[in-house]
Amino acid sequence: MCSIGTMIFLIMIITPLAITIMLSFNRYDPDLGAIAGTFTLDNFTGIFADPWYWEIFGRTIWVSFLVTLLCAMIAIPEAMILNRMARGWRSIMLVVILSPLLISVVIRSFGWSLLLADNGLINRCLEFFGIPAVTMLYQQTAVIIALVHVMMPFMLIPLWTTIQKMDPEVENAALSLNASRWSTFYKVLLPQMTPGILSGSLIVFALSASSFVIPGILGGRRFKVVATLIYDQYLRELNWPTGAALALILLLANMLIIVNFNRLLQRRYKRKLED
Repeated sequence: MCSIGTMIFLIMIITPLAITIMLSFNRYDPDLGAIAGTFTLDNFTGIFADPWYWEIFGRTIWVSFLVTLLCAMIAIPEAMILNRMARGWRSIMLVVILSPLLISVVIRSFGWSLLLADNGLINRCLEFFGIPAVTMLYQQTAVIIALVHVMMPFMLIPLWTTIQKMDPEVENAALSLNASRWSTFYKVLLPQMTPGILSGSLIVFALSASSFVIPGILGGRRFKVVATLIYDQYLRELNWPTGAALALILLLANMLIIVNFNRLLQRRYKRKLED
């Protein structure tokens, strides 16, 4: 069984990654395309030397960070309410929370495009209350709203699982010692939720940074992120080496941010528990 698992891992994970790495160092010719057997660093130096690529990478990381933060802010109270529900209502709420995962992200993206359009339902509701219409479609706002909606279950479920393991008497003990609700939440409950927040944040950030469908549909051609740029390089420009280099840089940047974020939260978690 171990050998079969190793073979599947090598075929499904290592092989595509190795091909991408080798392709990223190939020389690109506009007439011939990627030239196999060549070696060059021009793809990477061209990316790092161009401020336009830096802007797109910065935008991708910023959007992913905002989506992760918003998901955490929404999921924390939602998970606490879910934990205190009766078992029957909790089951119904879990079905409601997880049911969007059964729908294709493409369909959900087109649904949001209808809601966020200039003459969509949201703007019509704003006009009904006398509020001027707001342009949201093909903007960063539309991408963030849709990503938060799609990524919410990936933040909520790990957080709710962590809260289930917490001792409810700890909160009651803090309140009995005249601690305020805010102090109890910030100093007692939140440190215990850190493992769930960390797990959810890692998943949400990684998926948001590599998301292609939502930025492609709701961001349009004007709102570029790294995933849509990789798509353009592969299928529009046919510049596979640059596309592979971009994918590799995104992977390394993602891993670097996730590892440092993991260490930061773990330190804060240990410090809170020691205090």
